Amino acid sequence: MLRWLRKLRPLPVIPDATWQATLVRYPFLAERPSADVQRLRLLAAEFLQGKEFHGAHGFVITDEVALSIAAQAVLPLLHLSAGLAWYDDFVGVVVHPAEVVAPRKVMDEAGVVHEYEEVVAGEAMEHGPVMLSWQDVLASSVTIDEGYNVVIHEFAHKIDLRNGAANGCPPLPPGFGGTQNARAAAAAWMAVMEPAYTAFREKTIVAERFGGEPPWLDDYGAESISEFFAVACEAYFVNRGQFAREEPALLRLFDEFFLGQRTG
Repeated sequence: MLRWLRKLRPLPVIPDATWQATLVRYPFLAERPSADVQRLRLLAAEFLQGKEFHGAHGFVITDEVALSIAAQAVLPLLHLSAGLAWYDDFVGVVVHPAEVVAPRKVMDEAGVVHEYEEVVAGEAMEHGPVMLSWQDVLASSVTIDEGYNVVIHEFAHKIDLRNGAANGCPPLPPGFGGTQNARAAAAAWMAVMEPAYTAFREKTIVAERFGGEPPWLDDYGAESISEFFAVACEAYFVNRGQFAREEPALLRLFDEFFLGQRTG
């Protein structure tokens, strides 16, 4: 594995041409108010300053690779007050040239251990690095209509994990949803998230087993409520219009959390 490390000081300067090329490649980054785009550039530079990029299997980390990942990774943080502190539980970002076959081991309710392999485009480990497939990072430039984005998906998991559990509910700010305490805020969040997940999972099952219309969101979200949160986040950030039509309740929930805007 090759290792590539950005110098921690001074703050990296992102050349205009490189930044503009990134905005062109990933248009959902540019389709925001100019102040947001400027903050995105600053956050991306800070991300590059504090994280270590590693190329797996001979993959070379170039400025294009690092900036493409950084700019998408910080998009969910634009309006979160803690900024990059959301990602301070890890340093490493491991980039593979393509998808990875990952070994899995799970124990069922009867105590039987099952071992299998899973093809993954990315993975976020609690208190550990984020792994990404460069092939899928690049694909995010042309999968906007599908609401697919592997970088945002994996970093949404990091946000979800900040309270120590991948349960589809990130740590919420005081007063979220007009509530008085953290427990009430989490209950208000799940009151929206759980019905949305249940409906999505049922629609996915009907599509798979009975030929029903498949959901717009990636059906991988039916795996668990934490995966549903990550799938919903990627769609929310790259194709807001379609997301609003498909998941209006989640749109309002996410707007309050990610933008600090309470509506409806």
